[in-house]
Amino acid sequence: QVQLVESGGGLAQPGGSLRLSCAASGSIFSIIAMGWYRQAPGKQRELDARIYIVGSTNYADPVKGRFTISRDSAKNAVYLQMNSLEPEDTAVYYCNVKINTGRDYWGQGTLVTVSS
Repeated sequence: QVQLVESGGGLAQPGGSLRLSCAASGSIFSIIAMGWYRQAPGKQRELDARIYIVGSTNYADPVKGRFTISRDSAKNAVYLQMNSLEPEDTAVYYCNVKINTGRDYWGQGTLVTVSS
């Protein structure tokens, strides 16, 4: 079992920045990747960014150049730095980890609202 606790959501103006944090606990030795997904109202959950334990990353096209995912292995944490936010980024953001069995674990979600 892996437990995830997220923080850092809130309100930002267009062009502004927010940083999301996610701390993992439990069977962290089994984690092979950590990532962030978003789910906008009426839409499916979709991947924004993922970082693998070996360090490689991948990003969805809409966030490339604006969002940066990073990991602190000592704190078992993953972060998402979101810059140049747009109203279209408004969504609930979920932390995700994938473990070596292929199973996914999810955080509780944190709301990001981008509005003037």
